[in-house]
Amino acid sequence: MIRRKIDHARAAGVPIIVAINKVDRPEADVQRVKQQLTEFELIAEDWGGDTIMVEVSATERTNLNLLLEMILLVADVAELESNPGRAGSGIVLEARLDKGRGAVATILVQNGTLAVADSFIAGTTMGRVRAIFDDRGNPIQKAEPSSAVEILGMQRVPLAGDPFQVIEDVTKARQIIDYRVAQEKEGEQVQRSKVTLEDLYGKMQTGEVKELAVVIKADTQGSAEVLVDSLTKLSGEKVKIKALHSSVGAISETDVVLAAASGAIIIGFNVRPEPKARSQAQKEGVDVRLHTVIYEVTQEIEQAMVGLLDPTFEEVILGQAEVREIFRVPKFGTIAGSYVRDGNVRRGAKVRLLRDNVVVHEGKLDSLRRFKEDVTEVKNGYECGISLASFNDIKPGDVIEAYTKKEVQPELV
Repeated sequence: MIRRKIDHARAAGVPIIVAINKVDRPEADVQRVKQQLTEFELIAEDWGGDTIMVEVSATERTNLNLLLEMILLVADVAELESNPGRAGSGIVLEARLDKGRGAVATILVQNGTLAVADSFIAGTTMGRVRAIFDDRGNPIQKAEPSSAVEILGMQRVPLAGDPFQVIEDVTKARQIIDYRVAQEKEGEQVQRSKVTLEDLYGKMQTGEVKELAVVIKADTQGSAEVLVDSLTKLSGEKVKIKALHSSVGAISETDVVLAAASGAIIIGFNVRPEPKARSQAQKEGVDVRLHTVIYEVTQEIEQAMVGLLDPTFEEVILGQAEVREIFRVPKFGTIAGSYVRDGNVRRGAKVRLLRDNVVVHEGKLDSLRRFKEDVTEVKNGYECGISLASFNDIKPGDVIEAYTKKEVQPELV
């Protein structure tokens, strides 16, 4: 979880300051915390790095002023300036519909000054500030840069993350809102940020893509490190390959959210997406590539970069069966008493055995039986007996995933 948050900050180009809390406790070990942070490439200044780390205690109020000074120092070095004399602008942190007060939004004022009676736009809604409340709930007349305040006066509830801007010309504000609504309906903004290997070469030629971001998930840390090193070496003059995040384990919803937000593709090595992550990837249009051989990963990226991507085979997941009990039969080997929890399992389909969403075995389905009778298919909600060809190391809790492949011709832009 910590690595993902750090990757999100780096992907957004946000400076990172570390506050090491609870240093007042007897068991606190600051050096150990700094050692652990080096795993995320965050090295303290007193260790020869460039990451500012401040030891604080919230209960004892230790070094809180120092933390604020360090934040101001980083802002000065990075030349993060604001002008309180201009019209207020910022971002919506949170929004909700209150029964008594209507649409309420928490706004972070990033630049300028926001005052009561200001007209504004926020995402695809607009309004006029009726009231402003500070972080203690007290009404105030204006909010200057770096203030997080709650405001009333919106026509509709905006979304968290929507940009906020004070604008005096109401007619112009309506035009901006109409344009944003039309853009949202057509899905232009979402489609513009998505990159797939099939259209990578075309976008490189038109200059749309300067950097290919990837999220890497693997079955072991060693495999993940090799993939990161191999892919970054493929960077060339037209496109740079950047690994936003790499870790061990199944592809999760958080990985898909990171890829969708960054326009990245996901590469899974010997791991599979979690069911919810697979649905989320399809919904967000995130390109997920699954491999079991490292050479195939680098070869696929290379071919995409030069426009020679061969026809690919898209996996079609037929169904998944959960192994609930194991039977040892002398003539037939190991029989997995299973429950089909999704889709269907067909005789002749390719299968893979998943253990904690990590691929343990890939092969063929040897036999499929119900009540001692051979069947060609078992549908969702039914129990069955499954045996895998030349593989007997099956355990209760494993998942047998049946799939087939269909050829898909690449569509180069």
